[in-house]
Amino acid sequence: MPHKIARVALDVPLPKLFDYKGNGLTEADIGRRVKVPFGRKEWVGLLLEIADTSDCPPEKLKPVIEADRNRAPLADDVLALLRFCASYYHYPIGQIALAALPTALRRWKFQAPRAAVRYALSSSGRLALPDGLPPRAVAQRRLAARLSSGPAETAELAGLCANASQLLRDWQDKGWLEIVQGENAATRATLPQLLPAQQSACDQVGSRLHEFAPFLLHGITGSGKTEVYLRLVDRVLATGRQALILVPEIGLTPQFTQRVAARFPDTPISVLHSGLSEGERLQRWQQAANGRARIVLGTRLSVFTPLPDLGLIIVDEEHDASFSQQEGLRYSARDLAVFRARQRNIPVILGSATPSLESWQNAEAGRYILLNLPARATGAKLPDLRLVDTRLEKPEEGLSRPALKTIGETLARGEQVLVFINRRGYAPVLHCPACAWVAPCPRCSSRLTLHLREHRLRCHHCGHEEKIPAQCPACGNPDIRALGQGTQRVEDALARHFPEANMVRADRDATRRKGSWETMQAQIHAGEANLIIGTQLIAKGHDFPNLTLVVVLDADGALFSLDFRAEERLFAQLMQVAGRAGRADKPGQVLIQTGFPQHPLFAHLLAHDFAGFAHEQLEIRQKGMLPPFSHQAVLRAEAARLADALDWLHAARALAPSMPAVEIFEPVGAPMLKKAGLERAQLWLQSASRADLQQLLRAWMPELHKRPPRNVRWHLDVDPAEN
Repeated sequence: MPHKIARVALDVPLPKLFDYKGNGLTEADIGRRVKVPFGRKEWVGLLLEIADTSDCPPEKLKPVIEADRNRAPLADDVLALLRFCASYYHYPIGQIALAALPTALRRWKFQAPRAAVRYALSSSGRLALPDGLPPRAVAQRRLAARLSSGPAETAELAGLCANASQLLRDWQDKGWLEIVQGENAATRATLPQLLPAQQSACDQVGSRLHEFAPFLLHGITGSGKTEVYLRLVDRVLATGRQALILVPEIGLTPQFTQRVAARFPDTPISVLHSGLSEGERLQRWQQAANGRARIVLGTRLSVFTPLPDLGLIIVDEEHDASFSQQEGLRYSARDLAVFRARQRNIPVILGSATPSLESWQNAEAGRYILLNLPARATGAKLPDLRLVDTRLEKPEEGLSRPALKTIGETLARGEQVLVFINRRGYAPVLHCPACAWVAPCPRCSSRLTLHLREHRLRCHHCGHEEKIPAQCPACGNPDIRALGQGTQRVEDALARHFPEANMVRADRDATRRKGSWETMQAQIHAGEANLIIGTQLIAKGHDFPNLTLVVVLDADGALFSLDFRAEERLFAQLMQVAGRAGRADKPGQVLIQTGFPQHPLFAHLLAHDFAGFAHEQLEIRQKGMLPPFSHQAVLRAEAARLADALDWLHAARALAPSMPAVEIFEPVGAPMLKKAGLERAQLWLQSASRADLQQLLRAWMPELHKRPPRNVRWHLDVDPAEN
């Protein structure tokens, strides 16, 4: 009896499966990892099909070396999701399939993670922790607080504290911890009383738990969206099913994890994000895949996680650009969450105070069910927003007199202040006043950012670094100066104005070390820091009860951007960061420094009027036939010379089939012409019909793959999130 043909996905940039002799494999093995010969090496692949015949001559087919029978194959719904991605985003199925697996599973041999250990406080531990810990032992206190609410597994505890494993061993040696088996129930906290709008949202979703229903939960900042999520997760768990919660950034997971763990202390939770070690990620992924973890909380890649009993998907901060992957497979985790919910016939909740215009239009058109939370859950009022006209109040070192005065008054009352500037480093430009030289990046069409404390110039696009020159390289002038403000420069200025303040700087540079951001959040919550300087890292999703003032610096750049989404993103960012103020019993206020106080965006912002802003923006989009009223794709190319990238795009354009319903524009240089040493160009496609655009791409992409260019790298971006 002849062997069946095994069709295997491999991590190579070719849109095809590779045929091998099946070596006893059957349809029941589809979804398993397999080891196969490829070239001169042995590769790990994923078995996706079993066929009777192959286009390859039988004598040239090599056999599958081995199949992984130590773990269950990927479920049919996950395989269908991978195939959909390959079809919709026109990306090689093998690269999608292998990227969706934990890194450890992309190698044939790997060290299996240790079995999960479940810890609980002993009687002596309850006496010693957490009150017996030093006040500044922030990480230890966070770990102890979680254990005080009930037993927890090592995987969950590791997500709360960078050195959790060492602390757990130390506490176990002291007799403060004991290892427990099974699901030890713990006393749950008293649930807060729901507002009528929250109850209505829960009831509407709860009535449709066994059917596909997409909900857009539009709640103002502090309106209790998380409480709605938790009530619905509770209902889903009660039906014996799992819940998947997606958050946009790793920085939001610790606070969210603590709330979920405190609400469900007897429920296994898997937290998945890019900050995990290989072993941690594999262990948590396996717990989700085998159904042990009943709640999975993670960033965008978690949308691919196998979940046999999936009953609900929640996408928090659904508008956030972090849900869109910008390298490799360019996909939207939010859109895939909706696809997966439809596939599994379950509800999906997209939550935001500032929904994306695509989601808002879907709700307006009746494709999504709109749920509104118009009031803050605590009864607190929305913060008072004021503009500071920087044409009249000239800032010094980025800070105007009204801003400094209000900061001083707030600190004097014992309250916390957030100064928001979405620019890292000391200053965005190092400038020579004699000849107008600015420090350029040699590898990008951008300027180097000055990082004064590290004595470095750094490119935030490609990572290039160099020393700060002693004099102007162009004219020799020793008087070169920093222009503009970054978080470090603002921090220095505030330290001079408020030397008694306890400051923390929350940006990517200050939170690179594992666990540093979690520690910083704990310091803010504990009141150990009262003056916070932050970027978008701190703008969303965080709840600091004593923070009553937000000061926004240098927000005007996006008002006149060439990117048609720039105003939408600025409005969302400003509304989100403003929402950090006055979330508890103390009134909040927000000062926004701007040189354009008459801009229409600010009128909607001051009125907390997202609906009005969205209506205005959608009218503009509709007149210009821009998304969501059209559908786009962009073919991007990069080469050592711009001419080569443009020539290839012109040749690619000539290969595209003619379809009147799809407009194909002329190739042009990218907005950032050069990045990481390569020059870039792009070719845009647009259509009022998603189906017509996809039909053209299906016919066009195989032609491009048949003619791979030698000196040009290219990729297709469907539904591009940026220009």
